[in-house]
This record gives sequence, structure tokens and C-alpha cells, in this order.
Amino acid sequence: MIDITFGRMDLPKSGALALLLGEDEAHTGLAAALDAALAGGFNRALAAAAFKGKRGQSAVLLAPGAGLDRVVAIGIGKSDELTAHQAEAAGASAVAALMKHETAAIAGDGLAAPMLAHAALGARLRTYRFDKYRTTLKDEQKPKLADLTVLSDDSAAARTAYAPLAALAAGVELTRDLVSEPANILTPEEMADRAKSLKSLGVKVEIFDRRDMEKLGFGALLGVAMGSACEPRMVVMQWLGASEPEPTGKSGKKTKPTPKEPVVFVGKGVTFDTGGISIKPAAGMEDMKWDMAGAGTVIGLMAALAGRKARVDAVGLVGLVENMPSGTAQRPGDIVKSASGQTIEVLNTDAEGRLVLADVLWYAQNRFKPRFMVDLATLTGAIIVALGHENAGLFANNDDLANHLIEAGTYTGETVWRMPLADAYDKQINCDIADMKNLGNGRAGGAITAAQFLQRFVNKIPWAHLDIAGMAWASKDGAVAPKGATGYGVRLLDRLVAAHYEQ
Repeated sequence: MIDITFGRMDLPKSGALALLLGEDEAHTGLAAALDAALAGGFNRALAAAAFKGKRGQSAVLLAPGAGLDRVVAIGIGKSDELTAHQAEAAGASAVAALMKHETAAIAGDGLAAPMLAHAALGARLRTYRFDKYRTTLKDEQKPKLADLTVLSDDSAAARTAYAPLAALAAGVELTRDLVSEPANILTPEEMADRAKSLKSLGVKVEIFDRRDMEKLGFGALLGVAMGSACEPRMVVMQWLGASEPEPTGKSGKKTKPTPKEPVVFVGKGVTFDTGGISIKPAAGMEDMKWDMAGAGTVIGLMAALAGRKARVDAVGLVGLVENMPSGTAQRPGDIVKSASGQTIEVLNTDAEGRLVLADVLWYAQNRFKPRFMVDLATLTGAIIVALGHENAGLFANNDDLANHLIEAGTYTGETVWRMPLADAYDKQINCDIADMKNLGNGRAGGAITAAQFLQRFVNKIPWAHLDIAGMAWASKDGAVAPKGATGYGVRLLDRLVAAHYEQ
């Protein structure tokens, strides 16, 4: 992770410099100072590159002089129309061009401190690497950049604005780390243990083992875990940023706070998914190490909320299992009893994530009486067929919650697209010999029938389901994420909380 600091708007004397420049705007401030130091060379270079400052444009000057090794101009479009996500993308583009330099700076003439803070966030997110298991990297393969200075007319204000964003970035990085880990390392037990690290941030963490879940009647979740030698876990994380301890009794001693109508997030955590007895094709099965990305997002989100001391009561729950074929594995045609008391015929053991979520959602709404619940899951390939890798699928029983998620997605760039829920789809999961089956009628509408299944376990609680199967992992670099684990959902849900549910 690079070290990001904030400094005055002075022309650096060495290293590399990235300037965020608006469209067709006069170059003043640092840009003018740079042009003067280069005897007009900066503006001539921009003209030669036909650089107009349009969003997405860039121009590079190698060894331009004035003590600098490289200058990069990044277009941001109309400065007064710049959004937070666009500032992040500009910061990410800038730092991607500076990675071969040991020290570098980013500046934006005339940009307000909050926008420069978002540019710093984008830069940090873009520099993420998961090199933990690479032991033969050559020096030239490693990024050199260790120190990045963000230059501002009001560096103190920019530093203050960045502080909560740094906590958000740490949450995203935690999620990316979890999703990147191989399944032989990140078992359900190991993932639960890593969630304990949130205790250092003030998060209360409870871990439930098999025996605990048997007592709770988690027949659906435990059915998925039957074929694996790895023991299942459920983790409950509570960040009580809005509740205050209350005096009790004559002693006046204060009790620990308890959540009151918390916001609740639930994640699917299948640490590896072979499909079970309904085994997947071998090609591409290695990708199923990230079938726990929904749970990874919830853990990262809780770290972000606690890290920035969010004034909200939030609870995160994750169901952690491994789905394996063996002599003890669940069979197609088995019937399991969920924690809700409803029975499920398991027609396909590869439709396992909904079974895990069914029990955790039921437990969450009964124990915490939440203001709303949002679950995240790499649930279906069908959502990728429908939406590709541009949007997560959003299903909701509450229009306000859905609209807030859409708004948060637009703000952060972690976009969602609302999908339908309707009785016609729900009827497809009715079953002749149990209360429901875990598949609809064929492949058509598979993401929708999966969401309908989940809806049967939330009662009337405002609820949204995010199918993130197309968003959790990227095969190429994105706006603020290098290829690999994206950490999708942490920024989306943090924004949801910050914009609508904090005190």
C-alpha cells in the first residue's frame, strides 16, 4: 500500500507529477508554474498531443526538465461538473501512469479539497496488488511508487476529507484480500478467524460453529456443508455507532449498548464451490474460490463503517461453508428443513448459495428486527447473462431501499440494475413434496427465481438482494480496481449508509 500525504500547491522539485486538468480551461496555478519552468514546453506538449482536458484524455511528458522525471496530464472534463467517482477515476488513471517512480504527486488546479480527497482514494484503490504468494518477482516487475503527495490549495481540508475515505479504502482492501485468497488457505474456519480482526476497530464479533447452528435449526446451510471436511461457520459482526450505553439499576452502571433497528447486511460465503454432487465442469472451476465474495464484502463493509466511526448501528452476518462432493455430501432430491421451519427439496446441489442465505436471513430478521436487510451473493450465472459485468442485479421488496441503492451505485460507480420480482416467478419454485424447491422451471429467469427463493425468508422486512456474480472479479483493469478481486459493494453500501441512515 502506498503512503498518501497532503501538501501545499507547490511545484515538486523531483519525481513525477500528475495534473488533473479541466476541459478547455485556462491553465493557471501549478500548471502555469510548470509551463513557465519548462519555458512554454508544457503547453506546447499538450497542444501537440491535442489534449483538451476531456474526461479520459491523457498526455505524458517524459523527462521534461525542471527536476521532474515525468509529467502526466489527466483530463477531467468540466471541473464544475466533476463527480466524486470521476475524481476517483482520474486519481486512479494518474497513479497508474506514475507507478515506475519512487515518489510522485497529484494536483488539481482549482479543485476543491473533497474532490482531491476522492482523487486520493482512487489512487489508493488503483495501486492494490495481491502479491502474497509471488516469490520470484523481479525488481522491474514490482511497482516502485511508495510515496504519493496530493497537492491542494487547502491541504488541511483535503487531509480531513480523506480520513473517512482512508477507512473506506481499508475496507475495500480487506475484501479484495479475502476474495483473492485460495480456498486451501481461506476455509470457512479461517475466514471466520480473520473476521475477528474487526474487534480491534470496536466491532463485536460472534462466531457460531456447527453445534451452534444445529441448535438454531440451520438445516439448509448445514446441508450444503455435509460433503466437506471443512467445518462451517456463521459470523455475526455488530458495529454500534449510534447506540449509547444506558444506566441500569440503583448502581447506575452502564450496560453495553444493544442495536436498535440496525441496518443489516448478509453475505454468502461459499469458500469453494465445486457444485457438490451436481458438480461443475472442470474448466474455470478455479474461479469458485471467490464464491465467498458476498461475505467478503460484508466483512470489508463492517471494517469501513467501524474505521470511520459511522454513526449507525450496523450488523453484518456471513454464512461460511465449502460445497464439496463426497460420500457424505447432500444429494439431488434430498429434503432439508430450514431455520424458518420451511422445507426445501434440493433439486440441484449447485444452487447452494440460496440455501446458505435462507437460514442466515431468517436468523438476522428474527434476532435483530432490522430497519432493512441487504444480502450480497455471487448467486447465479444467469445474472451475468442478463447484465454482463457492468451492473449487479438488484431485487427488492421496497422501493425506497431500491432507489437508495441505485442512487448510491451512481455516486460510487458500483452500479446496480433493478430486476423484477413477481408471483409468476415465485410459483416456479413451488414443490409437490416440500414447501419449495431450490430451482425454478429450467434456466430461463434463473436469477429471478433465485431471488424469489430468498424472499420467502425475509417476511415483510424491507429487503434487497444484490446478485454480484458478474462484479466480484474482473478479468481486466477497471476505473479504480486492477484486474482480480474488485471489492465490489463496500463503497456502494457505505454510501447507502452515509447518505440515508446515519444519525
